[in-house]
Amino acid sequence: MKTLYLECKMGAAGDMLGAALLGLFDETDAILKDLNEIGIPFVEFRLEESTKCGIVGNHLRVIINGEEEEPGHSHEHSYEHDHDHKHTHEHHHSHKSLYDIEEIIENLNINKEIKSDIREVYELLAEAESKVHGVPVQEIHFHEVGNMDAIADITAFCYLMHELDPEKVIVSPINVGGGTVKTAHGILPIPAPATAVLLEGIPCYQSNIESELCTPTGAALIKYFAFDFSNQPVMVPEKIGYGMGKKDFPQANCLRAVLGNAREDTEQIVEISCNVDDMTAEEIGFAIDMLFEAGAVEVYTTAVGMKKGRPGTVISCMCRTDEREKMVDLMFKHTTTIGIRENICNRYVMAREIRKIDTPYGEVRVKKSYGHEVCREKLEYDDIAGIARLTGKSLLELKKEISDEIDK
Repeated sequence: MKTLYLECKMGAAGDMLGAALLGLFDETDAILKDLNEIGIPFVEFRLEESTKCGIVGNHLRVIINGEEEEPGHSHEHSYEHDHDHKHTHEHHHSHKSLYDIEEIIENLNINKEIKSDIREVYELLAEAESKVHGVPVQEIHFHEVGNMDAIADITAFCYLMHELDPEKVIVSPINVGGGTVKTAHGILPIPAPATAVLLEGIPCYQSNIESELCTPTGAALIKYFAFDFSNQPVMVPEKIGYGMGKKDFPQANCLRAVLGNAREDTEQIVEISCNVDDMTAEEIGFAIDMLFEAGAVEVYTTAVGMKKGRPGTVISCMCRTDEREKMVDLMFKHTTTIGIRENICNRYVMAREIRKIDTPYGEVRVKKSYGHEVCREKLEYDDIAGIARLTGKSLLELKKEISDEIDK
């Protein structure tokens, strides 16, 4: 499966994301020419080489009216709403609403699918600002100069994603940085409130780097395009691109994009487990039911000997990486444990499909599993069990009878 993996150990910003994707193309000059022919008003894209901690990558410059935004200025926090800018005619016209942005998007020289993606990303940004400031989306306004820079970053990334056309996009947990950031509304903690809203449901963490590493634009792009959030899956890399930030840190300030083929029979999975020695069988059974109902891939128990010779039980839950926090919370809630262990595993799976067959007893589902030079079929237990209860026949008798019908 053609997979794009984005490694965000130094956060995610719009220009870094676009620069990283540009590194995945053989003909970067031609792609850059295409970007400049999109026709974003007053905007020119320039690509230059940048080196961070000895690593050579790309820096995507957005030139607006011949000038680049000054390093350290955070245009993405210059959002306002109607209550904040009714002072002068000139000040009012230095802000644009979603309606104004829609006009700009509509006049871009790109296909309607890319335009739709740009709109969706901007709506995520506006909804986040609306939630933070407590005003309707239609009242959210964006600072004009920053707005053009943000439109450029978003347009470039959406265009490059369509050119690459990956089947799956996986993003690592995101480093948001630490400290505070200066915005139009004052000094705010990192991640800034709008960024924090956009990162809801996305694995992220703070670090001791006193800088804003994940911007609202970067968070919105990832939220819109990502399929899953995990460490790099088992894949065969074909292209690697580095998008460089403007600032220098002891750690290389880059975002890495890896394009390759991921094994479709492999996925990363989290195994969380705990030991208990003071729960009844009924209580353990209820905890297992709660974990399964919440979406666990598998839950099982193992009898063990614990300290002081006490018999105990290990409760193990396997879940997808983006559901680990939910499962940890449930395990603490429904068991008596005070500590949970975690292991990240590669899970090899066979391809699966379900088909229905007609039998003298009605439709019965058949599960087919195949891969690794193996193919097997199995009658759906619930269907056979239901027939057994109605007919009084045994499961073994029904399985043989229906299997014989299939083989005829």
